[in-house]
Amino acid sequence: MPSYLDLGVIAIVLISAILAMLRGFTREVLAIASWVAAAAAGYYLRDYLTPYLKPYISKEPGLSIAAATIIFFVALIVVSIITVNLSDAILDSKVGALDRSLGFLFGVARGFLLCVIGYVFFSMLDPVDRQPVWMREAKTRPLLESVGKDITAMLPDMTALVPRDVMNKFSKPKPEDAGGTPSDKPDAGNPEPSAPDADSPVPLPPSRNGGGDNGGKEP
Repeated sequence: MPSYLDLGVIAIVLISAILAMLRGFTREVLAIASWVAAAAAGYYLRDYLTPYLKPYISKEPGLSIAAATIIFFVALIVVSIITVNLSDAILDSKVGALDRSLGFLFGVARGFLLCVIGYVFFSMLDPVDRQPVWMREAKTRPLLESVGKDITAMLPDMTALVPRDVMNKFSKPKPEDAGGTPSDKPDAGNPEPSAPDADSPVPLPPSRNGGGDNGGKEP
């Protein structure tokens, strides 16, 4: 009997596949491409809009963020209109059946990828030994876990995206981590006196009469 995880994976994959089949492969791919194109437009064209926004937003990074956001949404609307008209024309053509079939396969892959991402995030929050029984005994768990490990292994090191000055700020050791507080360290100019050696003779105090070792008597 399938567990709750198996039923959830099947439901997500089927819903994604049916939606992609109705929309068509071309529309699904162009939808992703439109988001990428809009993001690129907002990033590279934001400097052309910032002079018009300076009277309203004078400080950075708010000025650049506002300009990039406006360009992103405008570009997304324009590109989406073009992609919808193009995909509808393809669906009504002779290759419409092939486009829907490819869309179904695309939806299956997309739905399974969403399940893998969800499983990976859930495993980060809750280790395998603490997961519920319906999740540990699911038939799809080994496949989700295997694909999730392969995907995470291909991801780049996210620390490379962090600015170097920020990394140095967090990686710089604190004074207490470097061997105690400054008050606990001996002063280099006033070193602490060392303990006398056990084998060295102890000097005797001088005589009160001013003499040496003979107690003030003449030889």
